[in-house]
Amino acid sequence: PAAARKQVYLPSQSPVKKVLVLGSGGLSIGQAGEFDYSGSQAIKALKEEGLEVVLINPNIATVQTSQSSTYPSADSVYFLPVTRESALKVIEKEKPDAILVSMGGQTALNVGIKLFEAGDLVKNNVRVLGTQIPVIIATEDREIFSEKLAEINETLALSYPANNVEEA
Repeated sequence: PAAARKQVYLPSQSPVKKVLVLGSGGLSIGQAGEFDYSGSQAIKALKEEGLEVVLINPNIATVQTSQSSTYPSADSVYFLPVTRESALKVIEKEKPDAILVSMGGQTALNVGIKLFEAGDLVKNNVRVLGTQIPVIIATEDREIFSEKLAEINETLALSYPANNVEEA
């Protein structure tokens, strides 16, 4: 919804102590090893900063969900599907200060957008670390992305959206 895209969330300036990481989920083309690796590196960095890390990842066969001396594991791991409903249940139970959606591939990005547009993040006082949701929305929507490039006088190859075969 357009109204949700204009929503601005100004989180409190209190320090982040607990972060929910939306994991890489099931292995599929475009979000397998690279997002497992980036997510495990994110967990490692968050742990090095002394933060408590909560992970949602339904796949037990990932580096993110394994314990090793090379890759520290999250403090809490939820083997749940990476969905808005699962994330909301974990947010309500764990009460994280922040969420990281940009290390779990397309599924995690989509869930982050749904949480944002439904107002779940504001309602639960959860700030987004890394790429902010309005920026993710802008890069996912070709028309919005085109508008953003025009705002900064960047050129873009001429294109038109098509919603069906006839329009294409």
